[in-house]
Amino acid sequence: MDSLIDRSDVAIPIHAVQPDGLEALLASIGDVEAAWARSTGFDAAAGAVTIIANASGVIGRVLFGLGRPDSRRSTPLITGKLPMILPQGDYEFVGDLPDPALGAVGWALGNYRFERYKTNPAPVPRLVLPKGADGARARGMARAISMVRDLINTPASDLGPAELSAAIHSLGARFGASVSEIVGRELISANLPMIHAVGRAADADREPRLVDLVWGDPSHPKVTLVGKGVTFDTGGLDIKPSSGMLLMKKDMGGAANTMGLAHMIMDAKLPVRLRMLVPTVENAISGPAFRPGDVLRSRAGVTVEIGNTDAEGRLILADALAVAAEDNPALLIDLATLTGAARVALGPEIPAVFTHDEQLAADLARHAALRSDPLWRLPLWAPYEAMIDSKIADINNAGAGGFAGSITAALFLDRFVPKSISWMHGDIYAWNPSGKPGKPEGGEAQTIRALFSLIEERFGTA
Repeated sequence: MDSLIDRSDVAIPIHAVQPDGLEALLASIGDVEAAWARSTGFDAAAGAVTIIANASGVIGRVLFGLGRPDSRRSTPLITGKLPMILPQGDYEFVGDLPDPALGAVGWALGNYRFERYKTNPAPVPRLVLPKGADGARARGMARAISMVRDLINTPASDLGPAELSAAIHSLGARFGASVSEIVGRELISANLPMIHAVGRAADADREPRLVDLVWGDPSHPKVTLVGKGVTFDTGGLDIKPSSGMLLMKKDMGGAANTMGLAHMIMDAKLPVRLRMLVPTVENAISGPAFRPGDVLRSRAGVTVEIGNTDAEGRLILADALAVAAEDNPALLIDLATLTGAARVALGPEIPAVFTHDEQLAADLARHAALRSDPLWRLPLWAPYEAMIDSKIADINNAGAGGFAGSITAALFLDRFVPKSISWMHGDIYAWNPSGKPGKPEGGEAQTIRALFSLIEERFGTA
């Protein structure tokens, strides 16, 4: 059910207030209600909520704290806390929000529930669109992010490479995009050997594939997205411990996020020639599994020694990036749940991004701040390339020494993208380990609101 509505005759008012406006608000709502608010300790701190009943004993109004502008807990998405607390009903903000658009998006994201396997899904509270918010844009963004979360949250038993491909076909059909794919042993004849090698050990109904979505006017600037689509990662013959596999249904989070970004671009009808490439595999264990010590020849002709079969994501991305580079796009973006090292460095909420393009890096940082979609640039530090040297091949897929794992993974991918192309690699977590306002526990969209904002600014006019 859509949690954002255009109007309601029975909407319950929500008074969003900063601490310096609290006394004026309390003076305006009546002595009894003000006394109740004070007795609950409501101080308008970021995320503070007080529900006040009317004379009939039902909710009459809600007081919601925005916090001070310089508060560490104050964020435009703080409105996402309300749907986690309020019961079913229609609500409406009274007065102006600091950022109505992000306020609406925050509400919608906080309303997300993954209930595919629930017998009785819970009803959700609805919000009348705040003044100044673009309803179509907010709903489109919420739908895109909900799709991302649904895909990541779906267990591998119901989402293998074929099902992820079907979801991409469905997305393409919705917006009139063309979708094609190369499957199984066809990958070998199509010169996509590393995608095939990583996925060849899976069952016959989970064959590896490269899915290719194309949308938009061919005369418009080319924007190409590449997403890692490992629907489950055992680690291969370098098998993960059981604890390391618990969240591996989310190893296709890069693919899900590129799908969400593609959804936003197509929904907004941006004047770009969009291409999305998703190499999707299950890194399984069986007789045909690729082995430590194997040497694979990539599409680009670079030979790769396999130092660790659990560093598989960069292998399938390398072949897909080589395909993407052949088109010479104006902007090339890849997103992947690639390394635990990025999480050690930056934690689960801040994705690591890499690029040689200084202007792209500056623009991306600006849009990340503007859209409250955090990320942080790490360096493509050339001296660390020595860590992925191989004695018998051009490159090794696993860095030696255990240091700078996110950087060496990015440097690996860098070998497959010409320096003439403006390219960004995002090493994302795609998961919220605990719930926060607008960010319920589970699968998450990361970087794509910032990336959409950047793409719209760069290419938004034909």
